[in-house]
Amino acid sequence: MNNNQSLTGKVIAATPELSGFDADTVITSETAAAFKNNGYAFCARYLSLGAGQNPGDLSNAEAAGILQSGLALVAVQHVNAYGWQPTAALGITHGSNAASNAQSIGLPQGMNLWCDLEGVATGTAAQQVIDYCSAWYNAVYEAGYVPGLYVGPLAVLTGQQLYDLPFQHYWKSASHVPDVPVRGYQLIQGLTATVLGIGIDPDTTQDDAEGGAVLWVVG
Repeated sequence: MNNNQSLTGKVIAATPELSGFDADTVITSETAAAFKNNGYAFCARYLSLGAGQNPGDLSNAEAAGILQSGLALVAVQHVNAYGWQPTAALGITHGSNAASNAQSIGLPQGMNLWCDLEGVATGTAAQQVIDYCSAWYNAVYEAGYVPGLYVGPLAVLTGQQLYDLPFQHYWKSASHVPDVPVRGYQLIQGLTATVLGIGIDPDTTQDDAEGGAVLWVVG
């Protein structure tokens, strides 16, 4: 990690019933402060799929501003275009990029990085998805981060198959998706809304059935 890019913050477990949001829009420090003043506790922003952060995705400066506002920060990687084909090799590539991009931003080890599982091509075998997710998990875990899985529409896997993955942190989308048996979800997404002029998906924290919680960074 480039020490000049390290963020001032610490990783903690989220408490339940906190309101936050995810957004595919740069959140300025002023906007973050406004969300904080409107009762929001956290913000989720994006890591790029490729090597190196794309313009418009999370940067060190944006992350610092979010943390300084008092919002906790969550990092989730973009998903491929709908109709994509998961493979183990792609999981290694995307997971490695998620970790290296997080490092380039200065995100501390020990926090969740989230894989966005949705939009898989119709007819894809479950084993391909399992191989992708497991490879993504391993690449992120080996870099010192804690992998999480966002479960969106067209994820292919059943609830049991999701639970059988190595993940211990799950985020439920606003779409109709399977329950994860035994464990359940730690983040629950609501329907898209516009707040303070920004398009967001609202999210709420909860402890899962095994007492697990989101691991995020706070300033």
